[in-house]
Amino acid sequence: MNAIRILLTLAVLALTSGCASNRASNPADPLESLNRGIYQFNDAVDKAIAKPVAQGYDAVMPAIGKTAVSNFFSNLDDIIVTANDFLQFKFLQGVLDGTRFVVNTTVGLYGLIDVGSHVGLEKHNEDFGQTLGKWGISTGPYIVLPILGPSTVRDGVGLYADSRPSKLRRVEHMRTRNQLYIGKAISHRAELLDQEKILDEAALDRYEFIRDAYLLRRQNLVYDGNPPREQYDDEDNGIKNEQIPIPNTPSSRVNEKPAELSDSGTPLPLADSGAMQPDSGNMQLASAAPQPDASQSGIHKVWVSQHAGIR
Repeated sequence: MNAIRILLTLAVLALTSGCASNRASNPADPLESLNRGIYQFNDAVDKAIAKPVAQGYDAVMPAIGKTAVSNFFSNLDDIIVTANDFLQFKFLQGVLDGTRFVVNTTVGLYGLIDVGSHVGLEKHNEDFGQTLGKWGISTGPYIVLPILGPSTVRDGVGLYADSRPSKLRRVEHMRTRNQLYIGKAISHRAELLDQEKILDEAALDRYEFIRDAYLLRRQNLVYDGNPPREQYDDEDNGIKNEQIPIPNTPSSRVNEKPAELSDSGTPLPLADSGAMQPDSGNMQLASAAPQPDASQSGIHKVWVSQHAGIR
């Protein structure tokens, strides 16, 4: 049983044992208490092993060497990207990504040099988790996998599926295969060192920051950078682009009976609010609301603009 299968099995056990958890501040993270425990374990392993090794690698490896290693593993991932292009019916992109892999593998010396980007073959990011999302499969609960980090049930399944055709998995010599896996992990961790500085400065709760950033990024990838627009409460209540009747405007008093004048020309007082007034044989309510003063007009305009969709 390979390492990824073991980790996914642990994740399934974690999901099963965490059903009784009652701490869930985010609906997408019903297993928050359990996930935080796994996150703390991963963080401890990272601080004790992964981060120091990545810092050492970053310090001793020249920039050109780090770029070559990153390009090599990125080129191997293009096989997975190409397969998922076709699974999502992105046929033109699939042809381009397949061509990119061939060009970088041959002209680019097994992917050490990213020739494809220099000739206009753009790097894409597609995986089976995105493919499932493309065809309407929901993300499922957010989960933190041991060692592997943030994921969802859908992305966990996708991770396992993508591991099957991986070139690294097909390396028969076990020691060489493990060294390649470790080299890929160290290279990836070293690339995150600069981003981690931003995380330390910006996040009050690292767990929540990583979770929300991961879910947002995955949604953005599934929809190719154009996720569906979220609805707001005003739209749910049907208050979008509708005309809101404003009291004491001329349009609201079109049918109001004009004030009667006394013999001296002084307007007679109107009846109390809610009194019935005759108007051409019909009974209607007379408006007795006062006109807004100048100090209220600005507030009134702001209220109308917010609720009527005016910008």
